[in-house]
Amino acid sequence: MPSLDYKRAAELTNELEQRLVDSLESDFATTRRAVLGGIGLAGSAVLVGTGRADSEGHGYGGDSHGNFGAAGEYRDLDFDPHQFLYQFNTGRGEQENVPQDTYEENGRTVREFTFQAVDTTVTIAPGIEFPAWAYNGQVPGPTIRAVEGDLIRVKFENLGRHAHTIHPHLRNLNPKMDGIPQNGPGVLNTGESFTYEWVAQPAGSHFYHCHSLPLKEHIHRGLYGAIIIDPDPERVAERPEEYCNFHRSQITDELRADLVAEAKTRNHDYPENDEVNEMVMVMNGFDTNFDGDNEVYAANTRAFAYGIGDTDGRGNWKAGETKRPIQIDKTQRQRVYLVNTIEFDPINSFHTHSQFFDYYDHGTTLTPTLQTVDTIMQCQAQRGIIELDYSNHDPGLYMFHAHQSEFAELGWMSFFEVV
Repeated sequence: MPSLDYKRAAELTNELEQRLVDSLESDFATTRRAVLGGIGLAGSAVLVGTGRADSEGHGYGGDSHGNFGAAGEYRDLDFDPHQFLYQFNTGRGEQENVPQDTYEENGRTVREFTFQAVDTTVTIAPGIEFPAWAYNGQVPGPTIRAVEGDLIRVKFENLGRHAHTIHPHLRNLNPKMDGIPQNGPGVLNTGESFTYEWVAQPAGSHFYHCHSLPLKEHIHRGLYGAIIIDPDPERVAERPEEYCNFHRSQITDELRADLVAEAKTRNHDYPENDEVNEMVMVMNGFDTNFDGDNEVYAANTRAFAYGIGDTDGRGNWKAGETKRPIQIDKTQRQRVYLVNTIEFDPINSFHTHSQFFDYYDHGTTLTPTLQTVDTIMQCQAQRGIIELDYSNHDPGLYMFHAHQSEFAELGWMSFFEVV
């Protein structure tokens, strides 16, 4: 039988989740913007928020998105926020809906991906769907992973009704590849395509998104994702000062060895990386009635996805249940690649209960920028790496969430289950 702790946690999750769904149903039923946009009610459970944004360009002002045309879609794509945690696309075919390859070209490793922008709907809470613009039909978009120095090649085709781009938060030396309206091909209208190429640099936890105007809607609608650039241990050995807060003259042989060892744990091509449980969490929010204020908050889109559902209290969860905590092995080091993509709120945050962690802002150093903290803040596009150690904790449930109370109560509340 589940313990009292599990029952109470499940009751809390269910109460907050039901309160959220009830508020959205009420909002959809009474909001003039929703009525004008033709929000549909299928049966009495599934709500699809289309809003005026789809019928008149967008819901936040008068700027044009570009030409209208046929909308493409990935059919029957079942996004699983638990699976997304561990999906790193390295060019080796990790994800069926992400055509990809890896090969050598001119002495450099190339990691090639095919992305398509499509119009679709995504589930953000039980019975609640959101009209998204998405890379390859998912929100967040697919996580790209490469090693610093690699060439990332993204063949991008726009199948959506609005003009889109892909802008990388990398050290990009070619303005044509910046993915903004003013450079290179500019925005891509419906049916247009372009191949972006970026050198994977610097090492760290990074971000990509659409840079078409109005930015606030193209990001809010779901056109964003994570780029993870692994450090090259050989380069770390040659230039250790670039990966820590020390001048080269202060680098001892011991420190150099420590930095190289740490780099190997972050590089997916090294066996040391297998000793770390790595996860991607993209913090996001959804303005379901298009009034410029979010009604739903989440990590990886689905409100309360990492809350407590039906369980026997022994780590076994109901088959097919998407509402469950993140189960972690206490003997394993935990690493979270954290990205904040929230729109309409100035900051987001990450807070752990009963635990303190080390934080690497942007993930560009191999030594922490903050040590022994239990809360960090991020503005939009800020990202970093969180390192957790539960080796001395008792098995059980440990909450983590945004420490804006409103965000937590509206979906951004989660649990680790230590086993």
